[in-house]
Amino acid sequence: MSSALHPAVEPYEAGFLDVSDGHSLYWETTGNPTGTPVLYLHGGPGSGCTPVARRFFDPNAFRAVLFDQRGCGRSRPLAAGPDTDLSTNTTAHLMEDIERLRKRLGIRRWVVAGVSWGVTLSLVYAQRHPERVLAMALGAITSGSRTEIDWITRDMGRIFPREWEEFIAPVPVGGRHGDLVAAYARLLADPDAAVREEAARRWCAWEDTHVSLMPGWTPSPRYEDATFRMIFARLVTHYWSHECFLVPNQILDGMSRLAGIPAVLVHGRFDVSGPLDTAWKLSRAWPESRLVVVDDAGHGGGGFSSALVAALDSLSRP
Repeated sequence: MSSALHPAVEPYEAGFLDVSDGHSLYWETTGNPTGTPVLYLHGGPGSGCTPVARRFFDPNAFRAVLFDQRGCGRSRPLAAGPDTDLSTNTTAHLMEDIERLRKRLGIRRWVVAGVSWGVTLSLVYAQRHPERVLAMALGAITSGSRTEIDWITRDMGRIFPREWEEFIAPVPVGGRHGDLVAAYARLLADPDAAVREEAARRWCAWEDTHVSLMPGWTPSPRYEDATFRMIFARLVTHYWSHECFLVPNQILDGMSRLAGIPAVLVHGRFDVSGPLDTAWKLSRAWPESRLVVVDDAGHGGGGFSSALVAALDSLSRP
């Protein structure tokens, strides 16, 4: 069993999949064409897939499928423009996209893997289509709940008070005690480009702050790209202001639908962005799951990647 990232690989096949509402999704497959199929769902919403994500998967054992979700990465149209319609970018749409991709690639069942927001998406997909899921490997556990959203945008101000004051500074004074995500969504749709750009910069600075307790943290270079900042901020605030398009407690209440699906849940002890209690509650409601708490990791960093690779390696032939 490997305990580090696998060697860098290039896709052996890639393309674009036209889905609904004018969206075209970039997808790629790496590894062994006859290996165990595995789907990877990236974080964000809006992060897109990176070459590093390919290295979670043993190229000899897995046929890994990665794709950029609607509005980000190499998929089109991008969510960067204030006139980009986000009404067709919802969790339900992403569920349909995953099924279209599965059918396009001729896959009957697959392992499902995800990180952060990708965990929420993985769990929604598995609860909707349990017959399509062989096993799951999930890292930095989230469930898209209002409690998690409020924790990141408001409660964590107790840990980073100076940075939180900078985070809420663009929000009109009268709105600072209300829904900060919705307030930011409005700023990111403002007719004034300078207002939009400042909101995206402040949102991403806060994002970098609340992951900063992970071991080995350095500022993320991706936030230096103005287009990426705008895509990321718009998509996160869009999903979070709609509570990830989920009903309250949807994932925890639906855990019985995952009965019989083996899983490994990987979570960092020092993950301040997503405290350990979500992973704990999900694991307690999922007898077939195994929770791995990485003592030297946060929302990534430390031994997080190695633990996720080890989890996947253990599922390569479920």
